[in-house]
Amino acid sequence: MLNLWYKNAVIYCVDVDAFKDSDGDGIGDFRGLTDSLDHIEALGATCIWLLPFYPTPDRDNGYDIADYYNVDPRYGSLGDFVEFMRAARDRGLRVIVDLVVNHTSIDHPWFQASRSDKASKYRDWYVWSKKKPADAQEGVIFPGVQKTTWTFDAKRREYYFHRFYDHQADLNIAHPEVREEIERIMGFWLELGVSGFRIDAAPFILEDLEQIGDGRDPHAYLAQMQSFLSWRKAEAMLLAEANITMDEADEYFGSGDRLHVIFNFPLNQKLFLALARGKAEPVRAALKGLPAIPDIGQWATFLRNHDEIDLGRLADEERAEVFAAFGPEKSMQLYERGIRRRLAPMLGGDERRIAMAFSLMLSLPGTPVIWYGDEIGMGDNMDLPERHPVRTPMQWSAAGNGGFSEAAPETWVRAPVLEGPFAHEFVNAERQQTDETSLLSTLQRLIRVRRACREIGWGELEVVDVESDAVVALISTWRGGDVLTLHNLSDAPVAFDVGRVLGSRRGRYLLRQDAHAMADADGNCILRLAAYGFEWLRLE
Repeated sequence: MLNLWYKNAVIYCVDVDAFKDSDGDGIGDFRGLTDSLDHIEALGATCIWLLPFYPTPDRDNGYDIADYYNVDPRYGSLGDFVEFMRAARDRGLRVIVDLVVNHTSIDHPWFQASRSDKASKYRDWYVWSKKKPADAQEGVIFPGVQKTTWTFDAKRREYYFHRFYDHQADLNIAHPEVREEIERIMGFWLELGVSGFRIDAAPFILEDLEQIGDGRDPHAYLAQMQSFLSWRKAEAMLLAEANITMDEADEYFGSGDRLHVIFNFPLNQKLFLALARGKAEPVRAALKGLPAIPDIGQWATFLRNHDEIDLGRLADEERAEVFAAFGPEKSMQLYERGIRRRLAPMLGGDERRIAMAFSLMLSLPGTPVIWYGDEIGMGDNMDLPERHPVRTPMQWSAAGNGGFSEAAPETWVRAPVLEGPFAHEFVNAERQQTDETSLLSTLQRLIRVRRACREIGWGELEVVDVESDAVVALISTWRGGDVLTLHNLSDAPVAFDVGRVLGSRRGRYLLRQDAHAMADADGNCILRLAAYGFEWLRLE
């Protein structure tokens, strides 16, 4: 039987360079991360997702890779990585790593050989064209920063394709030797103990394959990747960054032979629309529209990650609503489609609302993913460019500029949040660890309950209509067990007849946050949820 551990996992995403500095150079490293694993374990996470930590010129937060088989010297050595893996395993924590194979840095030896050596085997490992294609201005991912997807290389005297920045040349995935190399990369890190990969820019990899024009379904490549993975490590999984519509899901999941987990971007966008309105309908509708997926398949749910909140699939008026609520200033917006802020400041620093948002996310069908620092309500540094405001150093304590590093803050990998209500003196892990009312403590309780409710990770979902339009009511069912979750998205208390939801069943509290029940004169069970209140019940 397959070990589908990811179905009930809680994933914690870490940017190594911003988590903990052990040697005083202002840059986080693997020794610092290893020394900080107790925090992740205490939170209740079961798996760590590492953003790229490979050697890189670092023009795009490490997503411009120059060597797939090593650790960037700033973060330590390969030996430090192995020590980290051992320490994580000792705590029962799995690790997945980023697989960034849509492109490499132009500094990568493969690209340098491709552009300069006509006899090199790497000559066709990238996508070249003797003439600049007529559609070179189409498909730009970063408008305002990127003007074209084709750039002239003076050495080879041809144009190379780059879906993203011009310093990130796209690999020619259609080339069989490139696909063999990708398997070699996967095999290397599997041997070092990782439990899977988060595939960066998965749809663009498939688009490149589609242009071969040989009639084969490019999505079949996903089955090839899973097949290799299952032979090398049967329990390893593939988590894809794939901002797809629901009608594309079957192409990515296949019959269970392709991807294991896909980030649910459409649901995330509807979730923020619902939070902006204080109304449940956007989430209800999105959940009712989820397609059936294979038993081994799973969605990944999230609030924030290392990129902007992409609102590109919302209607224009819906996007305007979310911008007005959470990113009203132009400086808070990115590429006219996203918001480059952390969760806590978007929600006004209101810990009731932040806790409710986390509780709602944890109750949604799928595997929850948490961005480091959000568990303590960290803020953002809007002075940083592009997507960097949410990548500030972790705030460990009220001392030493937040306890991330002994170096002066001006030398840190990114400028921290030093002033205002989200500064380290007010928001830090150390203070919240000893405060039972803190956001961190609340989230720890939530994660404990979520991990105990296997119905959410494994079961079938029912979206329940209740009398209040502010309440998301969900029942998750698996192997005879039923869990009911209730969330009030509004800033005012609501009351409704929960007896209609319970029917002949009783509800046993698993977690209650500002919720109270009473019987009215007619014998109805009336539940009152406070503003941003929530409740988890097991039905019996």
